[in-house]
Amino acid sequence: MRTHSVLACLLAFFVTASPADTPATTPPDVARIIQALDLRPDPVPIREHAGWQPARRIVVRADFGPDARGFLAPAAAGAEIVVVATPQEALLAAPGTDAFLGYCEGDILAAAPEARWVQAFSAGVEKCVALPAVHARGIVVTNMQRALGPPMAEHAMALLLALSRHLDTYIARQATGTWEPSTGNTVPVQVLTGKTLLVVGLGGIGTEVASRAHALGMRVIATRASARPGPPFVEYVGKPTELHTLAARADAVVAALPLTAETRALFDAKFFAALKKGAYFVNLGRGASVVTADLLAALNSGQLGGAGLDVTDPEPLPPDHPLWRAPRTIITPHMSATTDADLGSRRLIVRENLRRWQAGEALLSVVDIKRGY
Repeated sequence: MRTHSVLACLLAFFVTASPADTPATTPPDVARIIQALDLRPDPVPIREHAGWQPARRIVVRADFGPDARGFLAPAAAGAEIVVVATPQEALLAAPGTDAFLGYCEGDILAAAPEARWVQAFSAGVEKCVALPAVHARGIVVTNMQRALGPPMAEHAMALLLALSRHLDTYIARQATGTWEPSTGNTVPVQVLTGKTLLVVGLGGIGTEVASRAHALGMRVIATRASARPGPPFVEYVGKPTELHTLAARADAVVAALPLTAETRALFDAKFFAALKKGAYFVNLGRGASVVTADLLAALNSGQLGGAGLDVTDPEPLPPDHPLWRAPRTIITPHMSATTDADLGSRRLIVRENLRRWQAGEALLSVVDIKRGY
């Protein structure tokens, strides 16, 4: 076991697991989760990556859940597990660490020159993959790119249904005890059945959105960067270059994109002008994919019938920002992945990736560092 600072010992606690406790194969319950979420192992086993070796010291973010050390120990193959509650504690515990579960900050990685793996607890990892150390040292990054799809997709549909049924208007009137059936809006209360939804970013989250929209009777079209065909409930999958052409067909748009050089400021005045007048826009991906001034202009002019935003630019949104007062706009504070239902699944996925790392097997949900997702 490696020696680390006395202060780190005071800030963290650890457990050492026996290699004999490590499962040799994927447990059946985890295999079912992998299949249900369509999680894909990397084509190359991690043992074939330069510099790989089983982790001897692993730092875990404490909000991973109760009894993090005990839960992870069966997969840890003799590694020292250090659980920390803050980035400052992670920095103190970093020397001698081989893997981080839940942390990917520049100063922390700099203090852990032997670290070769980061497991993110989120789907978006643009800040992590932008760190020079990740590229220079060949650090492997895995994320929750598909595990977060179901709750985020439900959130998208909740926003879309709220906008189409004008629930924002009626909830505001409830506060004043106003009984008034008319919405007073140029865009009438709508049904989604028969309408066309454009999913921009048909990845794990976008596919879950498409599935639910199809179940409501919507026609679903989409864009995706890869050449893979879409599922049967998506009528057409176009390339990113077809975005404006497909936007002209859309009654509603759900954006589920990572933030990359190609997606930054993608939703601008030209995009909003290409939409049908009165279309709805929902964003679950990243706020910086939208030009906020152009979004405001489209809402204020009525070109957009409404917007549901779980992410904004800037973020957090300042209290005096005009977006708070934009017409037909519902804003939630970047919490669409929050749920009481699948924390157990996420924990199992992380533990399975830890088991795979220790055994040198192919990891799940490996991020393409160059693409950023």
